[in-house]
Amino acid sequence: MPRKVTNHDPTIPYHISARSINREWFLDIDNVWVVMEDYLYFLVHAFSVEIHAFILMNNHFHLIARFPENNMSQAMQYFMRETSRKISKAANRINQTYGSRYFKCGLQTYHYYLHAYKYIYRNSIEVKLSFQVQDYKYSTLRGLLGLMPLYIPVIDDEILFPDVEETLRWLNQQPKEGHKVNVEKALQQPLFKLTRDR
Repeated sequence: MPRKVTNHDPTIPYHISARSINREWFLDIDNVWVVMEDYLYFLVHAFSVEIHAFILMNNHFHLIARFPENNMSQAMQYFMRETSRKISKAANRINQTYGSRYFKCGLQTYHYYLHAYKYIYRNSIEVKLSFQVQDYKYSTLRGLLGLMPLYIPVIDDEILFPDVEETLRWLNQQPKEGHKVNVEKALQQPLFKLTRDR
């Protein structure tokens, strides 16, 4: 049987993000969160996607996931198409929801994974939507902590659970000056690479 052609490595997790068209805010973020929950649940069961973390912001999302069946393209095309359709219908819009296709960045090492994990969960703090990562409503972290129901099937979080208190302290700690910008640049590459690992 011919090998499936892929442009990603199914053995590593990826940071995936997409932004709304013209950077406009989602009109009803509560509804958008429910749509995301439904389709992420479907991705896990229909495409065997392993979800590590997810956060929904006012006009974009961040996802860390692995695609062990070499089907990132099919899974994400489905996710983007169906969430766009559903969100547009709920908002009574005829335009597409997303400004472009999703962007992916491979996290080849545990060290790089940690950078992405902290970056996405700190998003709400950086834009002043919460004082602490655990306070932000639209994130898998809050559900993992038992602070709200979590319908998105997330794999075992080996960063959070060995020491929840210490992990939250680390997540809420402000990174060194310039570090956030370095991580943002690294996440804009097909494979994560910091110019200077810190």
